[in-house]
Amino acid sequence: MFTTLLVIATIVAAMLGVGVGYLATRPTATRLRAELADAAWQLTHDPLTGLLNRTGLRTIHTAIAASGDPQPIILMLIDLDQFKEVNDVHSHDVGDDLLMETADRLGQLADSFGGIVARLSGDEFAAVLPIRHHPIADIADRFTTVIATPVKVQADSGPVAVTVTASVGIAIVASSDQLEDVALHRADTAMYHAKYQGGDRHILYTPGMTMPERGRRRGRRLRDLRRDQRGGAE
Repeated sequence: MFTTLLVIATIVAAMLGVGVGYLATRPTATRLRAELADAAWQLTHDPLTGLLNRTGLRTIHTAIAASGDPQPIILMLIDLDQFKEVNDVHSHDVGDDLLMETADRLGQLADSFGGIVARLSGDEFAAVLPIRHHPIADIADRFTTVIATPVKVQADSGPVAVTVTASVGIAIVASSDQLEDVALHRADTAMYHAKYQGGDRHILYTPGMTMPERGRRRGRRLRDLRRDQRGGAE
C-alpha cells in the first residue's frame, strides 16, 4: 500500500531508460537514469532531514489513492511546541540538529507501523499510517513520547540536552479523500485544538470540529494566508 517514492522514481527512470537506449550508449542511458532518479529525490524530499517534503507527500498520497479500493488511513499533523525557543536560546544550528534527530525518530516510528513521514515546514511534520490492529490513541502516544525524549546536541557552550513536546492533530480519512482540502485540513484543525489546550498532547478530529477562535491561536501561518488568498481551505 505504502509504496516508497524512491521505488516509483526508479521505475520511471528505468522506463525512460528503455526509450533513450536506442538513441544513446549504455553509459549515457545509465547516467540519465541516475540523474532522473536524483532529480526526483531532490524534488520530493526535504534537504535537511531527508524526509519527504510536501510534494513528496502529495505523490505518495496519490499513489495510495490509486492503489485500490478506498480504505481508511490515519493522517497525523505534528507541530513542535517549543521549537522557536530552542532557536532563540541555543542557535539555529542547534535547531537544525534537533529537527534532524526528530525526523529520524519519527521516520523509524512511522516505518514500524507501516507508514511514512514528511516534513511540511520548519517545525511541522505529517505522518500517514495504515489502520491496523493498534489503537489510534496508543500510536499517537508513541509519537508524542518519542518527540519529548531529550535530544543531546552540541551548542556553543558545550553539549546540552534539548527537550521539546508536540501538538498532534489526527484525522481518520479515506485513502481517496483529497490530501489538502480534507485530510490535512482536518488534522490541522485538531492540531490547533491540541496547541490551544497547552500542547504536548494529541487530539482526534471529530465531525463538526472547527478551528479555535483566531484570537486564541498562536498566530497565522503561511497556510492560513494561502487559504485566505484562495478563498477556501487548504
